[in-house]
Amino acid sequence: MTENPFGGLDMNALMQQAQQMQQQLAEAQQRLNAATVEGTSLGGAVTVTVNGVGELTDVKLGDQFVGATAEDLEDLAAGIVVAYRDAKAKADDLASQSLGPLAGGFDAPGSPFQLGL
Repeated sequence: MTENPFGGLDMNALMQQAQQMQQQLAEAQQRLNAATVEGTSLGGAVTVTVNGVGELTDVKLGDQFVGATAEDLEDLAAGIVVAYRDAKAKADDLASQSLGPLAGGFDAPGSPFQLGL
């Protein structure tokens, strides 16, 4: 009878578990890519949409910017940045909620299994 060189570890079971986790992670990432969140600023005059991984997908501007002055356009530019940051923070929260349980500590700093999220 040969002895298991890995002690009491069942390497086949570990490999199956790793494959299941990999598939669950891939599915969660697909859901994140399909998800969208919005961020707003200037009282709703600026709305940006990002996908679940934080990529900008849309910008909507209120009618008040038609025929805007240079000062209004500076406010608009700042408002777009604020709205993007709002949406990106929401996307980051969504990613943490979706992928956090699957990471199971693999994303710890210095871990060889870092996900880079």
